This record gives sequence, structure tokens and C-alpha cells, in this order.
Amino acid sequence: MPCGTSWNFTEKDPTPPRSQPQRLTVKPQTHPQALCYFSKASYSPKGSVDLVANLPELARDLSAMVETDYRHGYGYDAAVDGKKYQPDYGSDENLENGVEKGRSTSVSNKGKEDPFGDETNSEVKYRTMAWWQAGMIMIAETISLGILSLPSVLAAIGIAPGVILIVGLGILATYTGFVIGQFKLAYPHVHNMADAGEVMAGRWGREIFGGAQILFLVFVMGSHILTFSIMLNVLTGHGTCTIVFGFVGFLVCLICTLPRTLKRVSYMAIVSFISIIAAVVITMAGVGIERPGDGKVDVAVKSNLYKGWLSLTIFSGHVAFFSFISELKHPEQYPKALFLLQGVDTSMYLIVAVVTYRYAGTSVASPALGSTSPLLQKIAYGIAIPTIVIAGVINGHVAAKYIYVRLFRGTDRMSKKSWSSFGLWAIIVLVLWIIAWIIAEAIPVFNDLLSLISALFASWFTYGLSGVFWLYMNYGRYRENGRKMFLTGLNAVIFCIGAAICGLGLYASGTAIHADATSSNGSFSCADNSKSSA
Repeated sequence: MPCGTSWNFTEKDPTPPRSQPQRLTVKPQTHPQALCYFSKASYSPKGSVDLVANLPELARDLSAMVETDYRHGYGYDAAVDGKKYQPDYGSDENLENGVEKGRSTSVSNKGKEDPFGDETNSEVKYRTMAWWQAGMIMIAETISLGILSLPSVLAAIGIAPGVILIVGLGILATYTGFVIGQFKLAYPHVHNMADAGEVMAGRWGREIFGGAQILFLVFVMGSHILTFSIMLNVLTGHGTCTIVFGFVGFLVCLICTLPRTLKRVSYMAIVSFISIIAAVVITMAGVGIERPGDGKVDVAVKSNLYKGWLSLTIFSGHVAFFSFISELKHPEQYPKALFLLQGVDTSMYLIVAVVTYRYAGTSVASPALGSTSPLLQKIAYGIAIPTIVIAGVINGHVAAKYIYVRLFRGTDRMSKKSWSSFGLWAIIVLVLWIIAWIIAEAIPVFNDLLSLISALFASWFTYGLSGVFWLYMNYGRYRENGRKMFLTGLNAVIFCIGAAICGLGLYASGTAIHADATSSNGSFSCADNSKSSA
């Protein structure tokens, strides 16, 4: 029987009496093997994709085959009794327990296949990452030199509130990251926030979520170029114009973003992880030996809101999670990568913040490298070069991949090794890094830039939208049982937390920008920005 063709199937042999035949609808372009299953039966071609099977066991086998394809990321394209079922990934049940419990979905399947399609004969394969490689990328994306600003947060609000915030937000970020994984498994075609927005709100959702994601990522890219220029100013003693240093950072990041698959980037992420570990250990050791502060540690401090704002934005990598899951060889192993990330980053945040604050005291600089001697600053910044670059590269890769997939999804362009395919990728990467470099030169104050973009976007991508994802997946089932009611309330609260962090962050970053306006070096300035960032 020729596969990939539409057929009308009817079993020849007599069948046991049934009140109604079971009807199954299959899309042959995504499930040709399901049609081949009936090769021993009589058939006749027809225009629709409709099969009528009178044997219950055949129906069950076909359903199992479709479910297997779903688990491997090809989409849930079959329906039983004319209905389409979405697995119940909206609860905290695992994959095996959620086949036909969810509500039906009206999202069209046209163009909703896996973002990279069938890679059997592809020259460039994207779904190749192991879970630990995804975990290393997530760590490299989330943890960079911003971790050295946390001791100043503890100095601003006190060690007790600071520790509670870090641990509490770490637990919350783990749950919201898990919900993102549930949403991805429920809708395998989702590759980015724009796709998720389209699922929930159609075309408008796609454009709004996609625009927010690309804007956030470009701002993060710009912050890494800015940090690169600060690093070179420290290493060279302001050896030349800061604009030149920023341009060098632009070129380095551009070159490192050229690989098209995240698996290749994951090897750079390992180097980034080693780099940041070494940099923070050197900083903590230097502060512990030199003890630059007064040795005073406050349990709690009466403080203005904006001084402690940074602690609310340390878990801001969720914007890229859909892209990371999409390139996993086994997407169902994503929770392992998530738990690796959250275990490492929460532990590092606590250790670096508490130890550095303990020895640097209430006068600790932000970042904490400013509290060490000039020699230690140069050593730590030199060792931190890989993490400064690679963390930005990962965000740049995700931004470029969003545009690349949106332009060429459903074609063979992405899977080719031709010069035209790579050239288009390189052009996208180049344009994004040029925009990021302009942003880095236009807004040169490190902490204020970080606060502004985090207030606008990270609060929603990390917290608020995850609550929306869960509520959407479980629409109509909020009062099904006690646990479902609890999770409904929890995710509603998470949405409110995201909104509150966004509003408070805008106020805090606006206050900080106003306060630092007179001390800023200005836009496109050749002045030494390493002093203004300390």
C-alpha cells in the first residue's frame, strides 16, 4: 500500500456486531506509518484523510502509534471519535499519566509540526542535544558576572531578607520553568514565546510575544557588549576609547554566534561555566583576604525599593527555554536540565552573596570585583572573559534562531549546508549584534540597563507568563479536584507576582536612572566606563 496517500479503509472479514463503528482521522503527511499499518486490508483512494476501522484493537494500536509520534515531537495529529485530545501536562503529573485527560484544542495543525521537521535526511540536524548539554547552556545563559552584584543587594536589604528572596525565588523559578516544559510537550510545535502567544491568543499573541522576546534578547546582548568594554577598560587601564572596546566585543560575539545548532554552543557553555566558577572563587578569596569593608553585617536594613531590585531578577533565563527544549534529542528529559540549572544557580547565588557580603561588609561594590585590589580585578576579569562573551552568545543565538525558524519553518532551508542557508543565518546574526552594539553604546550604565530590561520583560517571561500557560492548559478544569484547585490558585498568584515585579521594577529602574543621570558618561562616549559601573 503506498504510504502518504489518503485512503478509505474497510475490513473485509466479518466483524463482531457493534452499535457504531469507531472513526479515526489521520494526517498522512505526518503519520504515513499509521496508514501502512492497514496494508493487509482492502482499501480505495479518496480525497479526504478518513479511515473507518471496525476492529477495536486496530483503533487502539493506531492510537498508540500516534501517541508514540507525539512523544517524539511530531505533533498529536490523530483523533478518536472525531475529537482531538490534548495530554494533561497542565498538572504536575508526568508524561505517562496524561494521555487523554486534557481538554480539546482548537489550534489548527497546519504548520504546527515540529519546528525543524523530519530530520532523517537533513544535512544539519538540530534535535541532537543531551539533557546535560541543555543544562550547561541554561547555566551559561543564566549565570554571568551579574552574580557579583548580589552581595550589594544583601548590603542594601540585609542578609536575612536577601537569603529568603534568593531561595524563595529559586523555588518559584523552578516551578515556572517546569510549567514551560509542560506547555512545550502539550504543543510540540512551540519553539519560542511567539509560538506560545499564537497558541493562546492567535496572530496578535504571536506578534506581541515575539516582539517582546526579540527586544529582551537584544537588550541582553547589548548588556554583554557593555560588560566586555568594562572588562577591557579594567585590563588595559583604559588603554583606548571605550567605543573601540565595545566594537571588539561586538566582533567576538558575532563570530561565536555563527554556529547554527545549540549542541555546538553547548561546548562553549562548558567553558563559560568553568570561567564564572573561577572568577567568583577568585573574587571571594580576594575579598576574604583583603577584607576591604568594615566587617559589619546587617540582618535587615530599612531600604529604598530600588536598592534591592536586582535580587528579583536573578532568575531571568526562562525566555529561551522553549528554544532549548526544541533542540533536545529527548524533550521529555528537559526536567533533568532544569533541575541541574536551578540547583547550580541557586547554590551559587547564595554562596557568592553571603560569603562576599560577610567579608566586604556594607560598603561592598556592585559588582563585587570593585571591592578587590586592582590586580585581583584584572585577574578575575581576565578569567571571566569566556562567560562575558558566551552568555551573550547564547542569547544572541536564541534571538537569531527565532527569526530563522520563523522565516524558514516548513522548508528545507534550515537543514541545508549550502552557502545560501548559512549566509542567511549569518546576516540575521550580524544585524542583531549591530543593534545590540548600538544599544550598549547608547545606554552605558550597567546596573540601570540590567534593571530596565529585567523590569520590562524578565518578570513576565520568568514568572507571569508561566501562570498564564498553566491556566490556559487547564481551562475548564480548575475545580476538578483539590489539587487542581490548589494549583489554580498557585498559578494565579504567580501571575500576580509577575505583574507586581514588573510594576515595582519599572519604578525602581526609573528611580535609579534618574539618580545616576548626572554621573553617567553619556552615549557613545570614549570615557572609562569601568569606574561608573563600580
